Amino acid sequence: MSAFHTYRDIGVSQDGFVATVEMRRPPHNFFDSELIAEIGEAFERLDADLQCRTVAEGSRSGAGRHLYKEAIRLFRTRKPVIAAVQGAAVGGGLGLALVADFRITCQEARFSANFNRLGFHPGFGLTATLPRLVGAQQAALMFYTGRRIPGDEAVRIGLAEMLVPLAEVRSAAQALALEIAQSAPLAVTATRETVRRGLCDAIEAATERELVEQDRLRRTEDFKEGIKAMAERRLPDFHGR
Repeated sequence: MSAFHTYRDIGVSQDGFVATVEMRRPPHNFFDSELIAEIGEAFERLDADLQCRTVAEGSRSGAGRHLYKEAIRLFRTRKPVIAAVQGAAVGGGLGLALVADFRITCQEARFSANFNRLGFHPGFGLTATLPRLVGAQQAALMFYTGRRIPGDEAVRIGLAEMLVPLAEVRSAAQALALEIAQSAPLAVTATRETVRRGLCDAIEAATERELVEQDRLRRTEDFKEGIKAMAERRLPDFHGR
């Protein structure tokens, strides 16, 4: 089974033992369950490819339950993933970035769990993945405030592992992928499974809770106001109902 067939919204290429999966939905790489399903399929195909040892994930610049089901597929794949974060990893985009084992970023990038700013509950398993990376207190601060974190702060708090100039983000991600690919592949896979032990189960449980709360909050006036304020580029006026 080869990963190299035609996808609608992603590109898959391989150089040696390193594969690159690139989102191609300009200008902002908006994602939905169809895009996540394509990435999941590519990851699973690369898992079965003995010539691939590491995956670099990058980008060119409602149906919630189905989307979350597809997202869980990404966490269940077995080979290391490095994300190149060049722009905004906001909301669900942050959730997608946290699928990766490591994140390479630049000062210009922005990370934000902005759900509460919209009157909404975090999703994409972020209530499990974000505290695991940055600690419970820092995760809570990001959730409650929705603040946007630049690349240098992301590295400082453990949200990303490496800060490089914008033009070097993709090449740095590929270089790290190559470095990992030079280690024994069976040992890397086994070690990764141990390090991430229990993560998929925690994410699956978290997404169930997230969906319940999202369904409830979607019917509130605050959620309607949050979406309206975002569209009008103004601060929301929430009333707790």
